[in-house]
Parts: sequence; C-alpha cells; structure tokens
Amino acid sequence: MKAILAGTSKGLFTFRSDGNQRAFVVDGPTFRGEEVYGVAVDEHDPARWFAASVSEHWGPTVRRSDDAGASWTDGALAFPKKTGSAVRRVWQVVADGDVVYAGVEPAALFRSTDGGSTFSLVRGLWNHPHRPQWDPGGGGLCLHTILVDPASSERLLVAISTGGVYRSDDGGKTWQVSNTGIRAVHLPDPDVEFGQCVHKVARDAATPDRLYLQNHWGVYRSDDAGESWTPIGSSLPSDFGFPLVAHPRRADTAYVIPLVSDEYRCTPEGRCRVYRTIDGGRSWHPLANGLPQQNAQLTVLRDGFASDGQSGLCFGTRTGEVYASSDDGEHWVEVARHLPPVLSIRAVA
Repeated sequence: MKAILAGTSKGLFTFRSDGNQRAFVVDGPTFRGEEVYGVAVDEHDPARWFAASVSEHWGPTVRRSDDAGASWTDGALAFPKKTGSAVRRVWQVVADGDVVYAGVEPAALFRSTDGGSTFSLVRGLWNHPHRPQWDPGGGGLCLHTILVDPASSERLLVAISTGGVYRSDDGGKTWQVSNTGIRAVHLPDPDVEFGQCVHKVARDAATPDRLYLQNHWGVYRSDDAGESWTPIGSSLPSDFGFPLVAHPRRADTAYVIPLVSDEYRCTPEGRCRVYRTIDGGRSWHPLANGLPQQNAQLTVLRDGFASDGQSGLCFGTRTGEVYASSDDGEHWVEVARHLPPVLSIRAVA
C-alpha cells in the first residue's frame, strides 16, 4: 500500500508509505474545512484520484487529480434546471478510465464520459416510478454504492438509502428493483419491494454474479447478480454495521466491521475487530492483531473501509483513527489518530 486517501469532515488527508508500510507521511488537509464524502482511485491509473467534497459556501464539487494529489481540477456536476433539484452531496465516485460515475444526494446517478470533467444525469434511474417514494435515511436520501460489472459495462448496480438495490442491464436506460430477501426491519412490512436501507454492496472476486451486502440490519449474499438475497450474518456478534469490502482476488472472501446496534453504533464489547469470511458468509472470524481491544468504542461509516486491490486494507473511524493492513487483515498498524471524523477512505497499491 503506497498511499491512503482519507476524506474527513474537515478536508482530505493523504498518507504516503515509506516503503515498508509501517510508517506513513501525512499531507493535508487538502480542501481545508470541506466535508469529503467520496474519494476514488482510477483502477487503470493509480495516479488519477477523485475527491467529492462539500463547502458550506460553494456547495458540492467533484475534483480530479492526474498527478496523485499534487494538483486538482474541478468537474461540472449539476441537475438539469427542469428537474427542480440541486445536488447536496456527492457520496460515491467510481472511475474506470474516461467513464466516471457519481452517486449523489438526493438519490441520483451521474455519468461522465470525459474523465470527470463534465457529468450528465442518468435519466433512466431519475425517472423510475419508485423514486418519488424513496425516503431519506439517517444520512439523507443518498445513492452511495455503484458497481459496474467487469464482464459488461452495460450492467450496473446501485444502492440507495432508503430505496434499496436497483440493477440495469442496458447502461442505465432501464432499472429493475433487486431487493428480494432483504428485510426492511424499520418498516411496518419488512418484506416490501423497495425501501430497504442498504448500507453497502460489494462483488466477489471470482464470481461476478455473487454479491455481498450490508443492510441496516442484516448481512446478505446474492448468487444471481442481485435477483435474490440470503442472510449470511448469523455467526457475527452483530449483523448491524455500515461498511463491507470484498477481497479483490480471493473467491468467497469478504470483510465487515460490526457495530452493536442502531441505537449504539460502536464496536461490540469495546473491541475493534474486523470480521472476515473465506467461505462466502457461512462463517466469520475476527481479525484484531494490532487493533485496540479495550475501551474501543469506535464507529466506521459505509465508505470508511477499503481495499487497495491487492492484499492491503484500511479503515478510518468517526473519532479520527486510521488503521491499515498489508496482509489481508492478519495484522494491523495505526496510521493516524486525532483526525476529524473519517467519512471516506481509499488505498493506492
């Protein structure tokens, strides 16, 4: 892991490794005073970074750097005037060369075909008949997860709080709701078609149709690209949580960071533990070497946990700690403490 990008409530901090991944040099904050809800690294160009931030004066901005953070340029992202809507936050940026997607609040998807310089609204999702009935979650009505199928760029999946999972097989022209099996425990009827408060979705490394999902309550797996979902969180200390990361190279392997409950959003028993499955969710095992195990009342948000695409992992907390592992979570080191609350994080291999 050569660098960690930590988006916080007061700007973007960058931690660069000295080579042995045991010591990092900090740079920042960049975008001082802005809330950085989304950061991204182009998987084809690790020097191309994106940051989505909100200024109290100037509103939301998506920026791009082509030189690993040395300089930044602003992109243009706004709703068409006829929609009557305005972007409040950009929650997610996914970059794949010249095609860049952004998920925003109020829940909508934008696409750029010029590397993030300009974005246009994906109207197929915006015009979906369910959209007027989506309700805001605790963080707002946000589109926070975007997955592009590695086998076909036409196949897209997004997750919305609170709307649930939606899929497109035609590049965003049409969308199908994909929440069968995901329970909406906050609603009078928990088995509704849509309205689930999905927190994060990730794709299995070896089987593209296998997906893992962290719900407001419940951890799930789909083996049919989201057509249906099965609970897989029974062996966790709690199936409430926010982030979920799939291993980028190993089949059936994913990670979650459980929290006690909706009412008490802290790590169980005051112990900071990352849980890993290597059998597709049939069992989960804690990884805690190097993490605090006493009086650690920590919270990790939905975009506060990331893989570097190889064997590196990192996560940041709402109390300003950042931890990193270079061996698939077996051992962890503290990268930083006393930062502003960490909202988003990404790692560069």
